[in-house]
Amino acid sequence: MPEESTKLIPHIRLSERAMGEKTGWLRNNGFVISLLFFSPALYAVLFFARSVDDNRTTSWQDVFTVADPVTVLVLVIICSAAGLVLSKLSLSERYPSFFLFVSSFAISAIFWSEPEVIVDASRYFAQAKYLELYGAGFFVREWGRTIFTWTDLPVVPFFYGLIFRIFGENRLFIQIFTTLLFSLSTVLVYWTGKKLFDADSGFYAGVLFLGIPYLYSQVPLMLVDVPSMFFLLLALYSFIHALEKGTALRIAFSAIAITLAFYSKYSMWMMLSVLIVISFAFRNALPGMKTSDYRARVSAIFLASALLSGAVFIYKFDSLSEQIGLLLSYQKPGLRRWGESFVSTFFFQVHPVITFAAIYSAYAAWKKKDVRYLCVLWLVFLVIFFQIRRIRYIIMVFPMLALMASYGLQRIRQREIIRAIAFSVAAYSFAVGVFAYLPFLQKNSAANFMNAGKYLDALEIRGAEVFTAAPENSHVNPAVSVPILDLFTRKQIVYTYDLKTPVSAGKIEKSPLRFTWEYKNPPYYEMSEKTKKSSAAVVIVSDGPPGELSPEIRQMIAELNETETFDIRDEIYEYQPVVTVHYRSDDEH
Repeated sequence: MPEESTKLIPHIRLSERAMGEKTGWLRNNGFVISLLFFSPALYAVLFFARSVDDNRTTSWQDVFTVADPVTVLVLVIICSAAGLVLSKLSLSERYPSFFLFVSSFAISAIFWSEPEVIVDASRYFAQAKYLELYGAGFFVREWGRTIFTWTDLPVVPFFYGLIFRIFGENRLFIQIFTTLLFSLSTVLVYWTGKKLFDADSGFYAGVLFLGIPYLYSQVPLMLVDVPSMFFLLLALYSFIHALEKGTALRIAFSAIAITLAFYSKYSMWMMLSVLIVISFAFRNALPGMKTSDYRARVSAIFLASALLSGAVFIYKFDSLSEQIGLLLSYQKPGLRRWGESFVSTFFFQVHPVITFAAIYSAYAAWKKKDVRYLCVLWLVFLVIFFQIRRIRYIIMVFPMLALMASYGLQRIRQREIIRAIAFSVAAYSFAVGVFAYLPFLQKNSAANFMNAGKYLDALEIRGAEVFTAAPENSHVNPAVSVPILDLFTRKQIVYTYDLKTPVSAGKIEKSPLRFTWEYKNPPYYEMSEKTKKSSAAVVIVSDGPPGELSPEIRQMIAELNETETFDIRDEIYEYQPVVTVHYRSDDEH
């Protein structure tokens, strides 16, 4: 062989080795790189199909009347790239609970600038304020009597009231509380998955749980949905933990957690049937335990829960039975008219990869004959079987959907690919939530209450008298907005409810916002000589422009020389509240 040829052999081998390393790198990272193209492609598909999304709060066809689609696309790409980089770091796996808690809290805190976009918050604030002013004993005694409850259960408003009483009447404290519960829910998803399957399934379920952008829009609101989700997760995890350990303390804690979930939301009653499924399916995970011991633990938890829940039910039997009658006669048939499509819920408001992975997981579990999988499948099965199509009523099911999706992804052998998918899903949803949903919600007409409340706080006054006006055939009674305004201001609010309604009784009976027309004015808003002297401003809340005012109101306004109107219009929702503030700029109070 010529000398020149032999000199080339090492160079050829080096080139082959370099080519092999390059091919191996592409083989190992090619799928991860493809995710950078998948996220913007998915975004484009959903954007052009946005007319299919019929969500009532964050429909894509509504969201992108405000958000710029090109800007969101660029941010989806940037966030997806950042998510893939984050997936390469080991910090998240070294401290999984800490990582999930901190990341979920930080993301949710961005949404604290969102207004109260759902008028149901009015009821929960009004109920909580009773406890703040009159104490826990009054709340317990008068819940369902003096305290107007509609179809609400007492647990979540009770906690809201305690927060007001201890820390003060400030929305920020409520938002910190609900965000804490959401972040703890993310951790509970991880812990539950770890108990049922393994640590990887639980951790990636926690990451995928952050891939539901709709949830971010609900966390800062003074509603019961996110807290109820937490209480259900707490009930499930504490039940499993008590079955494992069997101590009296853990059994008692499980019973308390189940009772809290039971009285957080009526839809929870059906969802708690998952405990029966767990009691059968989880037995296989504890092969070393005697059957008699296991049955004794299950019986003890169910009996203690029944005693606690039953005692409350007997004590509040009249109120609860009246509410159940209203649910059956009004809300149950109404759900058929107020529903949202599963396509909207599981492909727009939930990242589609979560949905597809969850569907595949059912096949994977059936193939493995994994009975424990029934523990996470059951709640999703109930939603589909009973055709529960209102997303707010199935928020508590989303943790199980994330666990199903993670279970399906575990069939992928390469752990790096699972990490990349999970973090890509969370990053994509973060971009959509923060840069599309949030700007839309901030420009919602409900922001008028938030802006008016801040404006009142900046005035040198001690209080304000509120009047409400509803045009003929109004869809919402503006009176229900008074507590929402009160939530956003530290000034004392005075309001006298006018019982006249411009809407027919027949229309009110079938209205999805019927509770607004059955509003009962809390006594703490009633006028007294002391509050009358402290009211140095007049606030008019109306559905649309206030129109013709009464002579009495016109006379009051005539004495005030400054006016500020908050009139953001979204032209999407039926209720378009306008808040007008009248005050004297030269008075000293």
